[in-house]
Amino acid sequence: MQSLSAEQVEALRRDLLALAERIETLLASPEASAKPVSLDEPIGRISRMDAIAQQNMRSAQRRAEQRKLAQARSALHRIAQGDYGECMDCGESVGFSRLEARPETPFCLGCQRLHEARD
Repeated sequence: MQSLSAEQVEALRRDLLALAERIETLLASPEASAKPVSLDEPIGRISRMDAIAQQNMRSAQRRAEQRKLAQARSALHRIAQGDYGECMDCGESVGFSRLEARPETPFCLGCQRLHEARD
């Protein structure tokens, strides 16, 4: 694979800035926070279990968005350092089409599969 052109890097940089801004806005919204379920609230057991399950899902979604934001910021840092588009594991080119789909990704497809297999 060949390295990215300056135009491709600039387009991906704009995408990363927009992604980071979107996630920051989402994380700042009150709906994104997972309020604890009060055990003193007079609701039924099933309703409380449902509320706890929803709280857990919101918490997991928030953590996923925080990870994605950290990856976007890291990718912006790699652009500034001049090594954006190189796989952080093997050093090969990640490829423009993959970066177009996931501009925050630090790994080529092969290394990403290895990471997912370990998790």
